[in-house]
Amino acid sequence: MSTLGPANQEILMRARADLRLGVPVILGGRENDVIIAPVEVLSQSRLDQLKLIDKNTVILITARRAKTLKCPIYDDNFVRIELDKSHEINSIKAIADPSLDLKNPLKGPFRVRRGNPLKLENEAILLLKSAQLLPAAIISEINDGKDYASIHNLTYLKTDQLLAVAISPRGISNAISAEVPTERAGSSQFHIFRPSISGEEHYAIEIGKIDRDQPTLVRIHSACFTGDVLGSLKCDCGPQLHTATHMINDHGGGLLIYLNQEGRGIGLANKIRAYSLQDQGFDTVEANHRLGFEDDERDFQLGAAILKEMRIDSIKLITNNPSKISTMNNYDINVIERIPLKVGQNKTNLRYLETKARKSGHLM
Repeated sequence: MSTLGPANQEILMRARADLRLGVPVILGGRENDVIIAPVEVLSQSRLDQLKLIDKNTVILITARRAKTLKCPIYDDNFVRIELDKSHEINSIKAIADPSLDLKNPLKGPFRVRRGNPLKLENEAILLLKSAQLLPAAIISEINDGKDYASIHNLTYLKTDQLLAVAISPRGISNAISAEVPTERAGSSQFHIFRPSISGEEHYAIEIGKIDRDQPTLVRIHSACFTGDVLGSLKCDCGPQLHTATHMINDHGGGLLIYLNQEGRGIGLANKIRAYSLQDQGFDTVEANHRLGFEDDERDFQLGAAILKEMRIDSIKLITNNPSKISTMNNYDINVIERIPLKVGQNKTNLRYLETKARKSGHLM
C-alpha cells in the first residue's frame, strides 16, 4: 500500500477543514453511505443541489436542540426533520442555531422522521463537533459514496476511520522549542506541540528549572481568548492563568500547558453563541445544551500526552476541576496533590462560578 496517501487522522483533518468551509463530505458506513453538509456554513446554492439528491434528505439536529424546539424525540441522541422544497437556507439555520431564536420565534411545526435511521447520524454529529461547528447538518443517503465523492471531488471518510481516531491514544510531537523571556515568569522555555489528530497546536511553557526526580508543579489551562487576552469579567480564566504562572515561578519551576480548546472545546464562535444565550438568562451548561453540545467537550488526554513527551509522570496539579485529575491518572500521570486555584471572582461571573461548582463538579 502506498505511503504517499493520507492516513486516517489526515483524512479526518481534511474532512473537518472541508466542513468548516461549507463543503459537504461523504461518510461511509458498513451498510450505507451518506452525504453531510454543515448547516452553519452552508450556502443556498449547495442547499439547492442537496434537495435534488434524494426525497429522504433530512435536517439532522441533536436531541438537546430538538428539546428546545419541542420536537418529538424518537432516538436518544438525534432528531431528523424532513427537508422540503420550501426550506431556504435562513430558515434551516434558524432551526439549527439557538442564538437566532429571539429573531425567529415562530418555527415549525416540524415533520420529524421516525424509524429507519441511516445508522450514521451519531457519527455525523461527532464529526461536526470535532470541526467545532454547530452539530446540525443536511444529511442524505447516497449510492456508492466513494464514486460519488470522486465525481464531485468530495472527501470520503469511513466511519471506521473516524472512530479509530476518536478512540486512539493522543499522539503528539514537539515541533520546536525556544527560550522566551516573559513578564510574569522571567526566562521560560516555550515548546510547541502538534497532535496527530487535529491541526490545532498546543503549548507547554517550562518555567524555571524542572527537577524530574520530584513531582512537577503543573497547570493545564484551556485557551480563553476573551478572558486570557481581553480580561473578560464573564469568567475567571484570565486571573487563573496569571495566578498559576506566578505560582509556578515562585515555586522555582514547573510547567504551564496551554491547550487550544477554546470555549470548553466548542470553539470561539460557539462560545460567543453561548454568551448570547447567557444574556437571555441561561447558565453556561444550559447554553451549551441548547447549542447541541455537552457540558464540556474538551479532551484532557492532550495534556497527559504533552507531559509524557516531556518525561514528566508525577505532578502537583493546579486545578479546581476533578475531571483533569481523573484523566491524568487514567493516562498514567500520577497526581500526588491538587493545588486549589480560587481567584477571579467578581459580581459579573458569580453565577458562572456557581454553575461550575453545582453542575460541573468544580471544587470552588
